[in-house]
Amino acid sequence: MAQNSFNQYCRQEADTTALAQMLAGSLSHLFQADQGTHLNISLEGDLGAGKTTFARHLIQALGYEGRVKSPTYTLCEPYPIQINSSNPPAIANITAHHFDLYRMRDPLEWQEAGFAEHFDEPGFCLVEWPEKAEGTLPAFDIEIHLIAGDDESARSISFKAKSSQGIVVIKKMQTQ
Repeated sequence: MAQNSFNQYCRQEADTTALAQMLAGSLSHLFQADQGTHLNISLEGDLGAGKTTFARHLIQALGYEGRVKSPTYTLCEPYPIQINSSNPPAIANITAHHFDLYRMRDPLEWQEAGFAEHFDEPGFCLVEWPEKAEGTLPAFDIEIHLIAGDDESARSISFKAKSSQGIVVIKKMQTQ
């Protein structure tokens, strides 16, 4: 298995949830090691492939207890998250910014809305439909591709690291 990629077939939503929890565990280690860390993660796939569902499971697995909603109309939903560690004791305060660019008509809309500043804050930006921004987004650390299966809950999910931080996250997932 390559050190910068990870693939899994999920037969049901419980498998997708477990995979999101695995990514959350890997991200938690990274944020606990450096609370100032920021990652950019793309969520790519056709309509109905499960991008928002995966995002919801990931954000909740990191400890967010409120409702995680689709940012289809707002373009961005921020989720403050406190990641606690018992060994060694540590708390990382991060923000997950969940973007859905599906309804964008112009690649610069997200910048004009003032969202560019979120790509530097501690935490991560999770971007659905990044191709709608046509190259105006910062580079991604991890690309996640979802492909719907024949069954409604089945999907193939692949992760690809695009930076050194992304490689750390993927390697940690491979050892879980």
